[in-house]
Amino acid sequence: MPAPYLTLKTVVEHETEARRSRFICALAPARTVEEAAAFIAGRRREHPAATHNCTAYVIGERIQKGDDDGEPGGTAGTPMVQALVGRGFSDVVAVVTRYFGGTLLGAGGLVRAYGSAVTETLDRAEPVRMVPAKLVRVAVAHDQAGRVENDLRASRHAVREVTYAGEVTFAVAVGDDEVPAFADWVATLTAGRARVELGDDLHVPA
Repeated sequence: MPAPYLTLKTVVEHETEARRSRFICALAPARTVEEAAAFIAGRRREHPAATHNCTAYVIGERIQKGDDDGEPGGTAGTPMVQALVGRGFSDVVAVVTRYFGGTLLGAGGLVRAYGSAVTETLDRAEPVRMVPAKLVRVAVAHDQAGRVENDLRASRHAVREVTYAGEVTFAVAVGDDEVPAFADWVATLTAGRARVELGDDLHVPA
């Protein structure tokens, strides 16, 4: 069963310090590995002189990856991933840029520094709660399509795509707990002429 999670709308940046080393954390929404990689590449271009640009991303329910970028194994990427997961975030990428301050932190100090860089930045973010939903396909005859499309787009449910063939099919993202009421609403709107089918699992903002 898909579970609710938190994500971000915009980029958030915050700087912390540990023994004169600067840790600049930037968080961004990322729905795919490609989006995460693009954000990471951009941060590395912004900070080419940094000692390290360590990274982590959590995408969907299965993809979690951290990169220590030259720090001792397990001291940067892993605590960054754990910070994101521990706060219930997904579809998010984190980059922590370190400028070395001249004092070694040791493995435990690095784990604390990278993990807290992420958690302190999350504290400054405005999370978006995403809840389980279904992609519902609503198929109607062409003579009803105009009115149905207008009413769908005026509703709180996002129309993801419209397909024109023998009939017109609207793919609509509907929260799991709203699907029965949505189906009843469509039936009333179309005098029972619409065909409603449940499709893929996804998430929508609460």
